[in-house]
Amino acid sequence: MYKSFSMELAGRTLTVDVGRVAAQANGAAFMHYGDTVVVSTATASDKPREGIDFFPLSVEYEEKLYAVGKIPGGFIKREGKASENAILTSRVIDRPMRPLFPKDYRNDVTLNNLVMCVDQDCSPELTAMLGSAIATAISDIPFDGPTASTMVGMVDGELVFNPTSAQREKSILSLTVASTKEKVIMIEAGAYELPEDKMIEAIFAAHELNQKVIAFIETIVAEYGKPKHDYIKCDTPEELYADMVAFITPEAMEEAVFTDVKQVREENIRVITDKLNERYKETHPEWIPLLGEAIYKFEKKTVRKMILKDHKRPDGREITQIRHLAAEVDILPRTHGSAMFTRGQTQVLTVTTLGALAEIQKLDGIDENEKTKRYMHHYNFPSYSVGETKPSRGPGRREIGHGALAEKALVPVLPPEEEFPYAIRTVSEVLESNGSTSQGSICASTLSLMAAGVPIKSMVAGISVGLVTGETDDDYIILTDIQGLEDFFGDMDFKVAGTHKGITAIQMDIKIHGLTREIIEKAIYRTKEARTYILNDIMAPCISSPRPEVGPYSPKIVQIKIDPTKIGDVVGQRGKTINAIIEQTGVKIDITDDGSVSVCGVDSDSIQKAIKLIQTIVADFEEGQIFEGKVISIKDFGAFLEFAPGKEGMVHISKISKERVEKVEDVLTLGDMVKVVCLGKDKMGRISFSIKDVK
Repeated sequence: MYKSFSMELAGRTLTVDVGRVAAQANGAAFMHYGDTVVVSTATASDKPREGIDFFPLSVEYEEKLYAVGKIPGGFIKREGKASENAILTSRVIDRPMRPLFPKDYRNDVTLNNLVMCVDQDCSPELTAMLGSAIATAISDIPFDGPTASTMVGMVDGELVFNPTSAQREKSILSLTVASTKEKVIMIEAGAYELPEDKMIEAIFAAHELNQKVIAFIETIVAEYGKPKHDYIKCDTPEELYADMVAFITPEAMEEAVFTDVKQVREENIRVITDKLNERYKETHPEWIPLLGEAIYKFEKKTVRKMILKDHKRPDGREITQIRHLAAEVDILPRTHGSAMFTRGQTQVLTVTTLGALAEIQKLDGIDENEKTKRYMHHYNFPSYSVGETKPSRGPGRREIGHGALAEKALVPVLPPEEEFPYAIRTVSEVLESNGSTSQGSICASTLSLMAAGVPIKSMVAGISVGLVTGETDDDYIILTDIQGLEDFFGDMDFKVAGTHKGITAIQMDIKIHGLTREIIEKAIYRTKEARTYILNDIMAPCISSPRPEVGPYSPKIVQIKIDPTKIGDVVGQRGKTINAIIEQTGVKIDITDDGSVSVCGVDSDSIQKAIKLIQTIVADFEEGQIFEGKVISIKDFGAFLEFAPGKEGMVHISKISKERVEKVEDVLTLGDMVKVVCLGKDKMGRISFSIKDVK
């Protein structure tokens, strides 16, 4: 027997079946939100994984196309690797869950979410977030939950919770907030330049709704929750830690880590590690494998103490001070647009490529609103950027996540397709990294788009602030522009991108059990101050506005409108006509169902030639119109001319010349280009043309 629990959530019914499916998992929830169905499970290994110094959590979000009544494309006809949306959803599920597991827990844990049915008005992503929280909370896996999540939109100035498909289409905000019983633990947002105060209002409206969901989950846990199992605690032995600190001394560790050069710090830590290896190889060889985690703990305590108590940052900056910034454009001579943005030891070069609308990305997923993507942002993080050596295996989840964040930040300022009929791709190459590469990629991408002549509405800049907390909620310090070490040892990476007008994207990662409203408000307004400085003092002096036109190596696109009923004439049977135009002119042609025709090419003359051919094909021949055609056939009674592929007409022998013509071949030869005037319809209803009457 199983039991169902239900609540009304944003006007729809959320139902959780416990004990119905996946009985061998540590915890399982059969989730229904409207007609969306997700199976969420939590499983853990019996023992810790040996030889690791981190918590091995895996989160999977599996999209099955049967959920929306589709058969997968391709030859194999089954789902393959995870889609970009699935990877991003896994990351959003992971971020609020990970901090709530014990810090010394080393057992493998997998949270799996299988999307089995989709109601487009009830987000499967949200359902999976709730499902993972419930499955883990009722399991025997140690977990300091539950959490709850809410999605927020804004339609006509009003907040809407867990918006429907129609509301998502109109919304200027896409916000997801996860909460514990006391605090906000995760924020993910995309917005169309939403002011900071409106964003804060939306965050805490979601937090309030989350409390109702948490109360609902607690009723399930109270009835079906398992006792949490014991586990082997993986922590540094106290004797080792005490001896190490006494031998190295806190002063020496402070001197080792407090430098603004990452390589120097790493070398200092290597020297300390060598000293400790030498010290223990004879007396305590069993401690040698534990040194990495012990030194990490010592280093972390040193950095956190100096920041929190002495307001001293590792590189000597003030708490609100941004690292040295630099920006430049046109780094690469023949690409469509390029720019480089440098922040301390973080350096990102972004390249913009423009293409015809036919090159937009087609999406084959479970969201019916997301079928194509006109703007694509890709982010690459090679090992050399952090001084390491390892082969590239393609983008991982982190790279995909950072690329999506920058994409989300820039979409709100891109020109509409009608104004700028291009597919747009930006690629951010991280050349050097010491923290905040995702925000550097946003700045570099903005500059690159402007250099490429993309008429973006406003410049976008991104900045990240960090946090170090003490024993109480009031004991904390917020750091502007965190570098790698501060991110590594700190409690928060709060990334915010936006324009002068407002926020376009947020992503918040934390390692503690949530943030108070005071911390969130201060962090958001701190990023606004930093963003304003970057936009005004660094980016604007580099390039103040988008270039008035695309560059010489960029494709040129001209759009015209034709009668939609004439699309078939332009395409021709089996594409014969349009392919002939492309072959003659070397352009690319895209036609939409509403009669919008985009002609793309590098050479303006070729574009104009193609447009003229298309306009000729769709023209209704009327008396007095002048055309130019090529002689393609000669008969005794006249000549046939081709004005455009698939568009032909005839000139009678009597209309070739003002002089008497005995034979057509005496005046015309195959391939001749001649001007003609339309004479209208003859007695049989055919269109006739004249060469001799051209004025």
